[in-house]
Amino acid sequence: MEHMRVVRRIAQSLCIILLLLTARALSAQKEEQRIRNIVLVHGAWADGSGWKGVYDILVKDGYNVSIVQEPETSFKEDVAATKRALAQQDGPCILVGHSYGGAVITEAGTDPSVAGLVYVAAHMPDAGENEADDGKRFPSDLSKSGAIKKTADGFTYLDPAHFQEYFAADLPAEQAAFMARSQVLNLADNFKAAITTAAWRSKPSWMLVATKDRTINPDLERWYATRAKSHTVEVTGASHAVYASRPKEVAALIEDAASHAR
Repeated sequence: MEHMRVVRRIAQSLCIILLLLTARALSAQKEEQRIRNIVLVHGAWADGSGWKGVYDILVKDGYNVSIVQEPETSFKEDVAATKRALAQQDGPCILVGHSYGGAVITEAGTDPSVAGLVYVAAHMPDAGENEADDGKRFPSDLSKSGAIKKTADGFTYLDPAHFQEYFAADLPAEQAAFMARSQVLNLADNFKAAITTAAWRSKPSWMLVATKDRTINPDLERWYATRAKSHTVEVTGASHAVYASRPKEVAALIEDAASHAR
């Protein structure tokens, strides 16, 4: 009888060990399947430095992160800058765009290296569309404000006096002021650049809606996501600068895309 109990205990122990080994193997397999490369694309009136918080989280979690610095001198050149970064990847990647960067990744995301697209409070036009016209579907507070200014040579910028109000309401005043004074002026024609082939038509997409976005109407972000059948999350109270103000939520969505895109 005692002998049988010992045998039973050994059998139970072996089962537990086998289960643990199987779970570890499955976990390792899942880890191996996770896409490791992330390419981040900023939007208009900004540069790549706003991604610092998201970058830090992703790198800590084991991802290889590249940040595109678009010149914003033409839509074509911004797409080319993004494709240049994609060409440097050593495997499949997740391509992420904020704001106007959403239009850029929609065009550049047809690149074979892109496995999935993440839109962060971003435009998501279809082929033949441009973000200026799409924006008229659900006008934003900014579009009705007069805070967008234009230079003599056709570049736009956001009036620094109103930058925090419309772009970065949930950032500290000092940080918003720095972003306002370091903003990259964007060629006005960029907003009217038509998409030739929309990458989200053939690749999985994720959308983060910033519920207090005053630069792009949150309802437009929701409309885009519904049309594309995107995996969608909403960040309550977040401004347009959600990529800088809520890096944890943004990084979590990117990591979700990296775990599920194939």
